[in-house]
Amino acid sequence: MGPAQAKGEARTGLLNGIAAYGMWGLVPLFWPLLKPASAGEILAHRMAWSLVVVAVALLFIRRWAWAGELLRQPRKLGLVTIAATVITLNWGIYIWAVNSGHVVEASLGYFINPLVTIAIGVLLLGERLRPVQWTAVGVGLAAVLVLAIGYGRPPWISLILAFTFATYGLVKKKVNLGGLESLAAETAVQFLPAVAFLVWLGTRGDLVFGTEGAGHAALLAATGVVTAAPLVCFGAAAIRVPLSTLGLLQYLAPMFQFLLGILYFHEEMPAERWAGFALVWLALALLTFDAFRFARRNAARLAAARTTPTKRPAPQQPSRTP
Repeated sequence: MGPAQAKGEARTGLLNGIAAYGMWGLVPLFWPLLKPASAGEILAHRMAWSLVVVAVALLFIRRWAWAGELLRQPRKLGLVTIAATVITLNWGIYIWAVNSGHVVEASLGYFINPLVTIAIGVLLLGERLRPVQWTAVGVGLAAVLVLAIGYGRPPWISLILAFTFATYGLVKKKVNLGGLESLAAETAVQFLPAVAFLVWLGTRGDLVFGTEGAGHAALLAATGVVTAAPLVCFGAAAIRVPLSTLGLLQYLAPMFQFLLGILYFHEEMPAERWAGFALVWLALALLTFDAFRFARRNAARLAAARTTPTKRPAPQQPSRTP
C-alpha cells in the first residue's frame, strides 16, 4: 500500500469513527420521536428489527460460515446469551432514561465506562494498574460521591449503564466475533422474547405499533437501522485507525449526549453536578495522558530494539584433549 493510499484509508477510518460515535451521541434525539410507545415496546422493536437489518446485511455480503461454527460451540453460545442479556438491560435503561428526562445522567454512564472497565480488569482479570491509572480511578470514585450528594442518591442510571456496557465489552472480547456477526448472534437470542413481548402487549391493547400512523410505525421499524448503522461505521473505523485514536473518539458520544441534555432538553445542572462531571473529565484526561505516554514509551522501545544490532556469540574454539 502506497503512502497516498494509506493516507486515504486513514481518512476513511477517521470519518467512519466520527460517524459512528456521532450517531451514538445524537441518538437521544431519536427515542422521543417514538412516543407514545413505552420504553419496553421501543426496546422490543429495537431487538426484533435489528436482527432483520443485520440478517439482510449478512445476506448481501454472504457471510454465514461463522453461524455454523458458533452453533457447535456451547460455551460461546452461552457467552453470546450473556452478552445479549446484558446489552438488553443497557438498551432498555438508556431508552427509558432519555424518554424520562435523564439524558445528562445517561451521558455520565458512558463517560465513566472506561473507569469501570479498568476496575473490572483489576477485580476479575487480575490486571495491574500504573500509578496514574490508580489516580484516575480514585478521582472517578470521588466524582461518583460528589454526584451522589448532588442528586441526593447514587447516580444509578449512570452506574447501571457503565457496568452493563463494560460487562458487555468483556464478554464480547471472549466471544471474539466481528461486529455484524456478533450483533446478529445477540439479536437472534433477543428476537423471540422481543416478539413474544410485543404479542403480549397486543393482547393487552397496549401495543402502539400501527396505531399512530404509518410514519410512526416506520420509525419504530427504523430502530434496527439506528442500531446497526453506527456498528458498521465503527467496524470500518476499527480496522483503519489506531486504537489510541478510537480511544479519543469514544468520548464524542457522551459529550454530544451531555450537550444535548443541557442545550436541547434543558436539564438542570446545579453546581455540585458540574463539580462531579469536572472530576470525571479530570479522570478521563489522566487516563488519556497515561495511555499516550505508555504507547509512546512502547514505540520508543520497539524502535530501539530494531536499531540495536544483535550481538552474535563468538564462535567457540574446539576443545583440545590433553
